[in-house]
Amino acid sequence: MGKIAVLAEKPSVARDIARVLGCRVRGDGFIEGDSYVVTWAVGHLASLFEPEDYSPDLKRWRMDSLPIIPDEMRIKPVESTGGQLEKIAALINSDRVDSLVCATDSGREGELIFRYVYKLAGCSKPFKRLWISSMTDEAIRAGFADLRDGSEYDLLYQSARCRSEADWLVGINASRAFSVMYDANLSIGRVQTPTLAMIVARQREIDSFSSKSYFEVASVYDSFTGCWFREKGGARESRIESEREASAIALKVAGKEGTVSSLESEEKQAPPPLLYDLTELQRDANKRYGYSAEKTLNVVQDLYEKRKSVTYPRTDSRYLSSDMEPLLPVIMGRLRFPPYGDFASAALSSGMKAGKRIIDDSKITDHHAIIPTNSNIDIGAYSQEERAVFDLIARRFIAVFFPYNVFTVTRCVVSCEGETFLSKGKMVLQPGWTALYEGLSKAVSKGKSGDDAEQALPPLSEGMRIAVRDARVVPKKTKPPAQYTEAALLSAMEHAGRFVEDESLREQLKDGGLGTPATRAGIIERLISVGYMRRSGKSLVPTEKGMKLIDVVPREMRSPETTGKWEKGLASIYRGSMAPERFMESIKRYVVWLVSEASRAASGVDFGERGVPSGALGRCPACGKGGIFEGASSFYCSRWRQGCRFSFRKSAFEKRGGFAIDSAMARELLSSGACRAGGGTVTYKSSEGLRFIPGDSSLPLQQG
Repeated sequence: MGKIAVLAEKPSVARDIARVLGCRVRGDGFIEGDSYVVTWAVGHLASLFEPEDYSPDLKRWRMDSLPIIPDEMRIKPVESTGGQLEKIAALINSDRVDSLVCATDSGREGELIFRYVYKLAGCSKPFKRLWISSMTDEAIRAGFADLRDGSEYDLLYQSARCRSEADWLVGINASRAFSVMYDANLSIGRVQTPTLAMIVARQREIDSFSSKSYFEVASVYDSFTGCWFREKGGARESRIESEREASAIALKVAGKEGTVSSLESEEKQAPPPLLYDLTELQRDANKRYGYSAEKTLNVVQDLYEKRKSVTYPRTDSRYLSSDMEPLLPVIMGRLRFPPYGDFASAALSSGMKAGKRIIDDSKITDHHAIIPTNSNIDIGAYSQEERAVFDLIARRFIAVFFPYNVFTVTRCVVSCEGETFLSKGKMVLQPGWTALYEGLSKAVSKGKSGDDAEQALPPLSEGMRIAVRDARVVPKKTKPPAQYTEAALLSAMEHAGRFVEDESLREQLKDGGLGTPATRAGIIERLISVGYMRRSGKSLVPTEKGMKLIDVVPREMRSPETTGKWEKGLASIYRGSMAPERFMESIKRYVVWLVSEASRAASGVDFGERGVPSGALGRCPACGKGGIFEGASSFYCSRWRQGCRFSFRKSAFEKRGGFAIDSAMARELLSSGACRAGGGTVTYKSSEGLRFIPGDSSLPLQQG
């Protein structure tokens, strides 16, 4: 009987699975045992064809070649990892393998990775699916004891395939169409463009904001303070437009005696926050540590794969399933070490009752919330970043089993000389879950006390006389909307339905938002890498190029409504209520419309790339329009997509002159036509190409 080949997504995951399955014999690209042979991908081993793979004529960006809609979307090996794909194909097609196990990440992209490898390898052997939420030995063993038939995930694969192909069709065609029409390198996508639109809209609110001055009057008593107000339209108004009026009120009451005319106390309770999904974890790590979403994802992925200390991180659920309830005390017991020991012991002694805020099967999607695993945890061996992110997850897990935070909010109104002053105070009766966050950033210890001040009020009673020791005029200004931080942008992406008018689409986006928890970090980094926005301290700020792009793309491209329609369709495919072909036909119609819209693009918008692009070493001497940029091994024209093939190699004179051309030399060459190097002179003329003198040798610039 043949063996079972197991395909993991990464070498580190493959090693863990191999160890659990007893595979110890190392081969070329696999680890073998008596019954199993474990191999691995290196992320995506396959990608969709590029346009030029369908036809060399499509390498050049031209409007008359659009839209590009292949009759059949084809895939090819990723060149950099082609060797591993060949090893996998040889293994799974060999006579010693009877069947396969898909052990890639348990999600949409993991399914796509396996299916593409399976397809490129030309394999037709039966396969099963490993679906686990943690990488502990126990979870791996349990998963292999409960393998599922691969066909159960056919709809997940179809949804993943349609997402990938639709992104390709829209991104390729929209990017080319608008790039050609505006003579600029523009990147457009169904998720990144509406995300950018939110950043741009916020910046324009800030730019158009006109700050106005106003004043408040603060009353100072023996041990607390108050703020002047007046009743206006059923609300309390503390803003005073005139400094003279504010000063008059302050002079009127300072040194006088007032009376407590109203006293109200209300007991409130703040429940523990829900468990973490990936987006909430990224938000808190950004607020508390300043980590980017991408950094948090990388760290928590290492905690999952390498440290085995947390469950599957790429989840959008904040609940646990009912079958996990018996395991929760075991996990809590593993946390009885500093700084969590006392808290974990207290949670255990309380009985750890798990209500609907913790366990809710109806709110579980592919994976449950992120929590610690029941493995032995040695945080002393962790990096600083790993300890920080694990600390967030551990404290949140313990906190959900703690009592509510109970406090009283008191509002006291003091009347003096016909004026009224409001004092608000808070007194904690039972810290409850907030005890875990004492001394830590408030960013991760959110209560439900609203805007109530933290000052403690002394014992007060109605009718009590109180001396106003002083009264001060406090100058203030209205503030513009805050620029997006990464945490705020993640929230806006998650709740993008707020920007959609259609109720059904708004409901769809309520569940999915823009992107997925696993892709939002990459979208943010992509917008930065293509020059549409930049980091400014903790804020994300759109660039001029990003703002211009939002001006020229059609509303449908920049609105989250489009993504809402897509996510609704992809969810329908996953549920089996929509045929993949129907979805893809709608995408193709949309692509045709997009190209048509681009062809009617407004003239006069300059993205700054018609002259020498920002960051270029100089103007291209061949086409006269592009800029010359430095690549890994050569210098090239920025208009290569438009057909300019001008380039020259850094190593052009390594053999003849013993030197490589660097960026400073290239800049001088482009500006003056010559530079000193290698004991001689490098020259460039359009009629002669690149030359090194002394000597008669010359090496023309590469034209392809």
